[in-house]
Amino acid sequence: MKEPSIKKNFIYSMFYQVFTLLMPFITAPYVSRVLGPEGIGIQSYTASYQVYFSLLAALGTSEYGAREISRVRNDRYLRSRIFWEITLLNVLTSAASILAWGVFIGFAAKYRIYYIVLTINLLAVMADISWLFRGLEEFQTVMVRNAACKTGGIICIFVFVKSRDNLLCYIVINALTVLASSLSMWPCLKKYIVKVSRGDLKIRRHLKETLIYFIPTVATSVYAVLDKTLIGLMTQDDAQNGYYQQADKIIGMAKGITFTAINSVTGVRISYLFAEKRLDEIHQRIAYTLHYIFFIGTGCTLGIMGIAPEFVPVFFGPGYSSVVSLLYILSPVIVIIGISNCISSHYYTPSGRRVQSTRFLIAGAGVNLLLNLLLIPDYHSCGAAVASICAELLITVLYVRYSNSFVTVRLLFQCGGKNLLAGIVMYGAVRLAAGAEMNAFLRLFWQAGTGCAVYILVLLLLKEEWIMGIISEWFYKISGGVEKWKKRNRK
Repeated sequence: MKEPSIKKNFIYSMFYQVFTLLMPFITAPYVSRVLGPEGIGIQSYTASYQVYFSLLAALGTSEYGAREISRVRNDRYLRSRIFWEITLLNVLTSAASILAWGVFIGFAAKYRIYYIVLTINLLAVMADISWLFRGLEEFQTVMVRNAACKTGGIICIFVFVKSRDNLLCYIVINALTVLASSLSMWPCLKKYIVKVSRGDLKIRRHLKETLIYFIPTVATSVYAVLDKTLIGLMTQDDAQNGYYQQADKIIGMAKGITFTAINSVTGVRISYLFAEKRLDEIHQRIAYTLHYIFFIGTGCTLGIMGIAPEFVPVFFGPGYSSVVSLLYILSPVIVIIGISNCISSHYYTPSGRRVQSTRFLIAGAGVNLLLNLLLIPDYHSCGAAVASICAELLITVLYVRYSNSFVTVRLLFQCGGKNLLAGIVMYGAVRLAAGAEMNAFLRLFWQAGTGCAVYILVLLLLKEEWIMGIISEWFYKISGGVEKWKKRNRK
């Protein structure tokens, strides 16, 4: 099999990341105004239940399957056999999950019609074979088809969702978009997979391995959606879930910018360095990644806090003022999760410490559940936001404490201290810019531009190590290019 191009895959990955980040900016202002906080809240609350059953259906096959396929990528028959074994296991676990989901629907009198529609998402999990293409590093196949299906979904939302009475239609469109993404992979299958004898298929051997991947996935995913479930159960106020969903959407976009791209590029390389025992280089790469996370994450955190009072009414429309408070509470999680995600992908996973990492995630989930039960009754969605911050902070502290000095408190201050100072100055500048007498949209751009300029300027004045290194590298490349141009002209 031809060796995949890392550069080409990186371009496709970056394209898809940007597309995924832009999607909420395209749909959220329209949907928030059409469906209102209550409609968004119902969608968020019902989907939170469906996520639990989707996790059970997938049972860790996505990550495990990609790893197994990558190991045997050059053996066409062996990779075909593993593909069919894992696919059959996924079908069985998905079927069991759908049956359990049916029992849940039978007992759920409220919102039953929405739960029935969300069954489509479980069928999408059953049909998902994107892990095969990720294992083969055929990212183009996955990303182009996903982007096409999501584009179709966006068009359908604007065409068919016209009022609050169209909430069911909105949920149907989202579910069918996910199912279409899963089904779109199957026509490409014959290029990579051959027929396999039934007698060669051994499903049971994969069950234990998928459970190893399933447990940390559950630990991270459950408390990510548990907030929404408990908000709905304990407040009986759909709007509270709507506020939380919209704030979470903005924070999610910022998290994607802060660490998703950098970790997807460097994580595999770190695994190789651990195998080669090149520890000095690992330390250097961790420090570089942390510098990047603090640079982007601190800017996003204090930038969102600074612009929130003006951004929310313009972006989401009237009726979402509570989202401002939630953004103030949740914004620090961008940097907190950025740090823990870096340590997880750069130390715990490549060094073979997934079990230890899982324990910390379970501890965070426990703290999140306890604080949710204590805070949501009195503080509603704000209480859930505080619980999330505390849980993520605990996980990050544990990750740092037991990282065997690969990440230390001193290193965190070295990487992030000047960024924090620059971010505070930026926040003040953004708030001052909010007083400008101009159109609401123009004011937002003025605030954002002012904030970015001040943030970079302060970092330059402080001679922040990472920024100065980037600038020096640029000048070196530019000067080198000029010299080559001069030599070419002399000839």
